[in-house]
Amino acid sequence: MGVLSAGIGWSYGKREQWETDLLVGYVPKHKSTRGKLTMTLKENFLPWSIDLKRGWSLKPLQASIYLNTVYGHEFWKTQPHRYPNKYYDFMSTKFRLNVALGQRVTWQIPEVRRRAARSISLFYEVSSCDLYLRSWFIDHSIPLKDILGLSIGIKQTL
Repeated sequence: MGVLSAGIGWSYGKREQWETDLLVGYVPKHKSTRGKLTMTLKENFLPWSIDLKRGWSLKPLQASIYLNTVYGHEFWKTQPHRYPNKYYDFMSTKFRLNVALGQRVTWQIPEVRRRAARSISLFYEVSSCDLYLRSWFIDHSIPLKDILGLSIGIKQTL
């Protein structure tokens, strides 16, 4: 999703346990010649919430699935001609399917203190993508630290 991402989204369901987010992100140049933009379509499922004190709540499980793309000429949707026929036919580098599990703590801002936001959430999630999971299933000697990513973030509800 990038080192930094922002976007819009909506919650729905009987208990607002479903969320859909559309995010735009930025990946700094690091080991490449330039930074890159990303776009992510993400679906979150938060099956239950535990009310804490003073407007705080804990969502002990956040399960997510998302599709991510990175903009740039280095990434391709179909296999380039420079590879043997059907060598990478099933794996686009343009799109990655990701899964994640995490948790969230939320503060519902009291109406008298609200300026722009109704709530602020802090979250973390551990994720991996289809390509990494495929590699790990083929070769279990790959360390989990090489296929898992950690995201930490703040989510603001307007």
